[in-house]
Amino acid sequence: MGKSNVFDLLGPIMVGPSSSHTAGAVRLGGMARKILGDEPVEGTIFLHGSFAKTGKGHGTDLALLAGLLGLLPDDERIPDARKLAKERGLSVKYEIADLGEVHPNTVKFDLVGRSGGQVQVVGSSVGGGTIVIHKINDFQVEIRGDYPTLVILHQDLPGLVAQVTLLLATAQINIASMRVSREKRGAQALMILETDQAINDAVLDLMRKLPKIEQVMAIEPL
Repeated sequence: MGKSNVFDLLGPIMVGPSSSHTAGAVRLGGMARKILGDEPVEGTIFLHGSFAKTGKGHGTDLALLAGLLGLLPDDERIPDARKLAKERGLSVKYEIADLGEVHPNTVKFDLVGRSGGQVQVVGSSVGGGTIVIHKINDFQVEIRGDYPTLVILHQDLPGLVAQVTLLLATAQINIASMRVSREKRGAQALMILETDQAINDAVLDLMRKLPKIEQVMAIEPL
């Protein structure tokens, strides 16, 4: 039997009619915001499948926007997400899209942050408020937001994974799971590590100084 969490057993405390279309959507927006690592100021949200067909009736559009604003699934301000977005200078447009062979409750975020950074994030709401992030930019990933998560963009060279895991071991940070994906052999790769403990700034700074490391991002659990 696989691991279960409180969402599997009881469902989330939330505002809205559907855990998948509302609570899960808020969490997807929140995770996209964390991956961007900045206050989003501009974005396009591509709705797929059930999100596209019935999302507006379930308030999915507002829930996704609320998540981008940093609201939680039980925040009573979710219905006012458009007003809040305008006040914070966040401009978002929605489009219907076919994202391929994915879960029907899937969304793609194309975001721009206040500092000018950009990111594309694809994720699904798979039931009971549970989410899975499948893609960051051109890299396939699997992030559920249950653990502190380290995302490292690096050159695909021998020894880099060992250097990163050695830094974590030295800091007594236990790795819960790890996955490395790459565009093609010898090019860029993306390392995803879920950890049992939070990753402090000192460890992150050391990782950023490693040769051939291009970007290091620490994502707090939802």
